[in-house]
Amino acid sequence: MTSPLIDPALEALLDDLHARSSREDPDVEAYFARRLQDPSFSMADYCDDETHRFYADKMVALAHDKALFCYQLCRSLGARRIVEAGTSFGVSTLYLAAAIRDNGAEDGVVIATEHEAAKAAVARETFRQAGLSDLIDLREGDLRETLRTIDGPVDFMLVDIWGVAEPALRLVSPHLRQGAVVICDNTKIDRIEYDDYFAFVEDPANRFRTLTLPFDGGLEMTVRV
Repeated sequence: MTSPLIDPALEALLDDLHARSSREDPDVEAYFARRLQDPSFSMADYCDDETHRFYADKMVALAHDKALFCYQLCRSLGARRIVEAGTSFGVSTLYLAAAIRDNGAEDGVVIATEHEAAKAAVARETFRQAGLSDLIDLREGDLRETLRTIDGPVDFMLVDIWGVAEPALRLVSPHLRQGAVVICDNTKIDRIEYDDYFAFVEDPANRFRTLTLPFDGGLEMTVRV
């Protein structure tokens, strides 16, 4: 796949991170295969405590094609302020920060959020390796608290988290400028987990227009109008 990044060092780092994330796929598949053997398990249990513990040390990085799409969107928007709900090890964050850098937004920032302290520590080191730390404000803790303060209009938001997707968008929504784009991952395959999210974006009072794009698992593209 041709990359729009034109940054060999960053691309090499991202290739390594995506490869590491892909190596976790068999473990994820085995985990859910085991859970599904329990007749009482349903997708409504997808976000239960056991699953959260399982994912605590997993990268679960946004797929490469989706991340590049987000980069291109941020470039086309001239994005200067971006919010990411669900940073994990910071793979997708690098694409967002690179877009701000390439937009020439010296005062731009990615407001990133991560609940797991261990993941946040790894993410910070990844940002340092990429030379993008100055463009990233990583807020550690419950995003329902860490996203309460946002200074200035938001151009783009990436929602790569389940369970608290709707609260995240609800907090950021007042700051989204007209024409801002919100991307939410896996909205087709994990549709049941996003019922409250869709209720929010489809409410006319919230001034959104939304479309499910045909990426693997579904990728929701929502525009503030």
